[in-house]
Amino acid sequence: MPNGFHGSCEGPIEGLCLPQSVWNVLQRENITTFNQLKAVADQIEQVLGIEPKTALVVREDIARVAALDDALSKGRPHNSWQAE
Repeated sequence: MPNGFHGSCEGPIEGLCLPQSVWNVLQRENITTFNQLKAVADQIEQVLGIEPKTALVVREDIARVAALDDALSKGRPHNSWQAE
């Protein structure tokens, strides 16, 4: 799913679609799981040195994946167009 950044792509953490620069930082910092990334999401600018606008993209994609996982775990299809 495109997120507005040129060069966005899927990477080693399933479901996320982030700019290549973010994947490079995550690799450098040995962040290899969704839960590891989620744990630093609120302070990603300070911890990993990611620019504020890019950090917002990361947080939005984390929220999207978390909502999808939540919907799937409850046994219902996720519809991003439908408000809950």
